[in-house]
Amino acid sequence: MASFKLSINGTIQEVNVEPDTALLWVLRDELGLKGTKFGCGKGHCGACTVHLDKYAVRSCIIPVSSVKNSITTIEGLSSNGTHPLQKAWMEMDVPQCGYCQAGQIMTAAALLIQNKQPSENEINVAMSGNLCRCGTYVRIKNAIKLAIQNLSK
Repeated sequence: MASFKLSINGTIQEVNVEPDTALLWVLRDELGLKGTKFGCGKGHCGACTVHLDKYAVRSCIIPVSSVKNSITTIEGLSSNGTHPLQKAWMEMDVPQCGYCQAGQIMTAAALLIQNKQPSENEINVAMSGNLCRCGTYVRIKNAIKLAIQNLSK
């Protein structure tokens, strides 16, 4: 076991885990942040997406020992669900089962941090690595577009 100090959602947290423990399991099992989901365990589905210094990453394939940047999880995006993407998700009634939605929102949030006015193609490219078992892709894209409109007001 080793001790790691991590900046998570603006708070320094210390954990004692094996260095090769995936960040996902540190977040969920050690710190109780259950919004980040386990999907495939190989970084392919996007359910485990979090931000490292505002860039979307797959937490299931990142060993905690390699994390040197600040981490933002879905819980840190907004404490009360008022982030423009979260509001747009609700307004567009995006979730069905909801399992992938935290990862979808975190990927979209990283896109909007990097590009405040992405084109439809840029949205498609950014979101292409996130899988939705329920197939709500059209509603996801519409919610992102709505959030862009709300951000530009």
